[in-house]
Amino acid sequence: MRGRLIFISGVGIGYVLGTRAGRERFDQMVAKARKFWESPTVQEAAGVVQAQANRMYDQGKQVVSDQVHKIGAKNGRALEEGDDADNDKEESLETAIRRTQFPANAF
Repeated sequence: MRGRLIFISGVGIGYVLGTRAGRERFDQMVAKARKFWESPTVQEAAGVVQAQANRMYDQGKQVVSDQVHKIGAKNGRALEEGDDADNDKEESLETAIRRTQFPANAF
């Protein structure tokens, strides 16, 4: 799927750069692309994909965290009570960063 998207993008860019229609045709293409991207169906699909990506990120983060704790326990290191507070701060910082990178209306 990614290969197809890159190929289609390349064809589109090649067309724009090679066309003799000029700026008018380019503006038409941009308007159609913008209309497509802003359509409710595409926005809904983008929201679903973003929600799935966030869910997968959270699950992966939990798996890695569990494995780190498991390895730490095998090595005889116990978590201190202060570590939980640091984890909460780190999670809230990561959440804030994610929200700035991927705002809800980015798609």
